Parts: sequence; structure tokens; C-alpha cells
Amino acid sequence: MGFLGFVLAVLFMVVVAPVWIVFHYITKWRAQRGLTAQDERLLAELWEISNRLEARVHALERVLDAEAPNWRNKV
Repeated sequence: MGFLGFVLAVLFMVVVAPVWIVFHYITKWRAQRGLTAQDERLLAELWEISNRLEARVHALERVLDAEAPNWRNKV
């Protein structure tokens, strides 16, 4: 019984435990794949900021086109 118990313990530690641990963390990873509410708020804020910056760039380009028509060729 002592040797058999040792063999079963070694098999458990070498085969069963690593597979169990891997599947445990795969399950945790799948559960956390989605965005949290805080992530969604941050993403919406970044989207709004990028839209405002894009509008500013377009406004600056219109001003430059009106005041210095060849500015694009100088870049």
C-alpha cells in the first residue's frame, strides 16, 4: 500500500494536477474576457477625445488651406 500510494501521488502531481491547474486558469481567463464597466467608460471617453482631436485637426487644416495653400507640399 505504501508503494502504490507513492505511485498514485506521483501520477497525480505529474499528470492530474497540471491539467487541473491549466483548465482552472483557462476558465478564469474566459470569464474575464469581456470589458468591465470601467473599461467601457474609459473607452467611450477616449473615443470622444479622439473625435474632438480629429475635428481640431480638420479645422486647422482648413485654416492652413485658406492662409497657406501650399503648406501640404512643404511637409
